[in-house]
Amino acid sequence: MITVALLLISNVFMTFAWYGHLRFREVALWKVVLISWLIAFLEYCFQVPANRIGSYRFSAAQLKIIQEVLSLSVFAVFSVLYLKSPLRWNYGVAFLLMGGAVYFVFKR
Repeated sequence: MITVALLLISNVFMTFAWYGHLRFREVALWKVVLISWLIAFLEYCFQVPANRIGSYRFSAAQLKIIQEVLSLSVFAVFSVLYLKSPLRWNYGVAFLLMGGAVYFVFKR
């Protein structure tokens, strides 16, 4: 579970680094790039250990699918709560399809 927890924290930082600036469009681009890079550094501080620790238990494909599911889950919450975007029915369908991806990646 430490791998999943580290990946979750990593994805929160990544989402803010990539999309947090969208609420501050009046800020100069060079400033948001710099701030995003600083936030992304924190993301790497959790992502790299998560992958290193997780590599003893999971394959690279399994680590990637865990990361992607967490990334899209974090983004869904972020977009609704932070960016005030509506959650639509097709997002639910996408999550069901991701569940299928997880099933097949972890199937032995």
